[in-house]
Amino acid sequence: MEPGIEDAPQPIASDAVNPAGLETGERAVMGILLALSFSHLLNDSIQALLPAIYPLLKRSFQLDFTQVGLITFTLQITASVLQPMVGLYTDRKPKPHSLALGMAMSLAGVAMLAFAPSYLAILGAAGLMGVGAAIFHPEASRIARVASGGQHGFAQSLFQVGGNAGSALGPLLAAFIVMPFGQRHTLWFSVAAMLGIVILARVGSWYKAHLREVRSRPARHGADRPPLPRRTVVTSILVLLALIFSKYFYLVSMSSYYTFYLIERFHVSMQQSQLLLFVFLAAAAVGTITGGPVGDRFGRKVVIWFSILGVAPFTLVLPHVGLVPTVLLSIVIGLVLSSAFSTILVYATELVPGRVGLVSGLFFGFAFGMAGIGAAVLGKVADMTSITFVYKVCAFLPLIGLLTGFLPNLDRRKKG
Repeated sequence: MEPGIEDAPQPIASDAVNPAGLETGERAVMGILLALSFSHLLNDSIQALLPAIYPLLKRSFQLDFTQVGLITFTLQITASVLQPMVGLYTDRKPKPHSLALGMAMSLAGVAMLAFAPSYLAILGAAGLMGVGAAIFHPEASRIARVASGGQHGFAQSLFQVGGNAGSALGPLLAAFIVMPFGQRHTLWFSVAAMLGIVILARVGSWYKAHLREVRSRPARHGADRPPLPRRTVVTSILVLLALIFSKYFYLVSMSSYYTFYLIERFHVSMQQSQLLLFVFLAAAAVGTITGGPVGDRFGRKVVIWFSILGVAPFTLVLPHVGLVPTVLLSIVIGLVLSSAFSTILVYATELVPGRVGLVSGLFFGFAFGMAGIGAAVLGKVADMTSITFVYKVCAFLPLIGLLTGFLPNLDRRKKG
């Protein structure tokens, strides 16, 4: 059982127990939300740089697909292991300026990648980037909730859309800055990291002032809704993790191997494959902003149904069509599938009240872990079979969305 799940039925008794988890109780603080979203863009553009230059690294260091997958595995598993621990720690002891520290670790990873002389050095750079992501995501997600003014889905979607936009921009920038000129030009991404450090230092100052204000308020008691039975909470968490597994195994097949698929199957150039990867990731960024607000209005379970299971017809068709339909299908898949994570995360924080950092760390960490394991596994499968076979197998992953039927309707309970 994951830490904190057994505490889910007990509401948080007062602000003193978990001051970092409280919202302002007023309007959303848009300046902070936009700063977090833009910082997420900068952070994830750096994270997306690594898979974007895989064709370059594969050629320069004579790597096979298994070794390529292990780079992603190192990046993602580092973040996966650390994020729940960071979230649990900052639930108890908020660290307002840890966000800037996380971006500094990503800066170190970029610098190491630019001058990496060997495969082991590339793995080290990936590990540093993973540490940066682990520090950044749980605390940034918590501050987004604090600044939401009660619009949790909207705030989380705005935060996530920055990350997805960064994931889309990373390959695009790599296509024009790194691929034509070589590995050393990844150092240009350090500018993004330094800008992120400055912005996040300002966000940290706001959060520190907010914490002082919260601690000065009278204690608040009670919960928003009657507690759920422990078995229901545990079952729901397991279902949500299964949905995360489905989403991120499929997404990593696109982020890590879509360029290779396009090159092998349709004989496009490396630069063209990067641009088509950008098209997919840009669609994912656009789709992200819809999930949270729609969930706020119509219910989170509806969004989860649509975003996971609803993408299955398109993933099943994609491996069997030509280049133009592949590009069009990738756009639809990006738009639909991307709305899931922010909604799942908000749903999970409502299942386990008062543990925003732990829940965010657990779900971000699990997502990163599944992406890392998926990259390694799919790379091995690609070496043993073919890239096309990988996409034929991954096409069935969204059918796991049928498990959504086991989730309770929290919106109905809240209204009741």
